[in-house]
Amino acid sequence: MPEAFDVLAALIRVDRSPSLAFAARSLAAAGVPVFPCVVEGKRPLTRRGFLDASSDPEQVAAWWSRTPNANISIPTGAASGVVVVDVDVHGPHDGRAAFERASEAGLVDGAGLLVRTPTGGAHVYFPATPGREQRSWQAATAGVDFRGDGGYIIASPSRRIIDGNVRRYEVADIAAHSVGPVDATRLRDFLDPRPVASTRAEGTSMAVDGTRLAAWVAGRGEGERNRGLFWAACRLAENGVSPADALDALGAAAQSAGLGDREITTTVRSAYRATQPVSEATSDHRAQGAGRWFERSGGPPSAALGRAGL
Repeated sequence: MPEAFDVLAALIRVDRSPSLAFAARSLAAAGVPVFPCVVEGKRPLTRRGFLDASSDPEQVAAWWSRTPNANISIPTGAASGVVVVDVDVHGPHDGRAAFERASEAGLVDGAGLLVRTPTGGAHVYFPATPGREQRSWQAATAGVDFRGDGGYIIASPSRRIIDGNVRRYEVADIAAHSVGPVDATRLRDFLDPRPVASTRAEGTSMAVDGTRLAAWVAGRGEGERNRGLFWAACRLAENGVSPADALDALGAAAQSAGLGDREITTTVRSAYRATQPVSEATSDHRAQGAGRWFERSGGPPSAALGRAGL
C-alpha cells in the first residue's frame, strides 16, 4: 500500500499542473496509481477501470499520449493508501448537513485534504487503515458516499462541464491538525442507520460472496455490463440482501465497468422486481418504501477543514 501522506502530498503538488497529462505523469512518478477516464467525465477509458490503475511511468505516459485531456482517476482503499468521503448535494438530499453532523460527532476529525468538486461538492481524503479492508458504500439519503476498497475517485486537476462551463476539481483545504484514518463503518451507521442484511443459511439458498460478484461485474466489457450487473443483483436478491446493500456492493464495480449512476440504479431495481415480484395491491406501498434506496446523489457540500470551508 502506498504511503497516504505521499499520496496527499502528490495531489497537492499537481493541483495547479499545466495539463492533465503532466499531472498524471507526476502522480505516477510519486508512486500513485492512476488510470484515465473520459474527457470531462467519470467513465473509465480502460477495460477494467480501477483494476487497471498503474504507477508505471511508461503505461501512464502511453494512456495520456492517446488522450491528453483524459480525466485522472485514483483507485481508493489499499490500492492507493487513501479513502475518500464524497459529500454531495442532489435534489432533496444535502450532504453538507450530514457531514457537519458527523464532524460535530468527531467522526471525520482525521481528514487530511479537502478537494472541491466541479458541482460544488467535496472529496474529503483520509489515510486508509493498513491491513483493514473498508469497502465503498453509498448513503444516498444522507448525501454522503464513501470511496474505499472497490472504488475510485476523480482527482484534481480533472475537469467537468457544468451548466456549459468548464470547472475543475481543486484543492480547497489542507489539514492543519492531526491526520488519521476514518472509521467508515461507524460513519455509515451514524449517517444511515439500518439493519445489516443477513445472507440466508447455506442449505436454504445458494450462498453468495458480494466481493467476488463485484469483481466479476467490474470486468464486464461493453455489451455485457448491464446484463452482468442484472445477473449479479439477482443473485444478491435471491440470497436476501437488501436493495440498498446490493447497490453498495455492486455500484462502484458497475461504475468501473462504464455504467452511469442512473443505469446502475435502474438495473438493480429491475433485478429486484424480477426476482422479488410483488402483488399489484402492495406494489405501490413497497415502491415508496424502497425508493429511497435507489436515489443517487452527486453534487455540492460545505464543511471546514482547519482553514477553508466549501
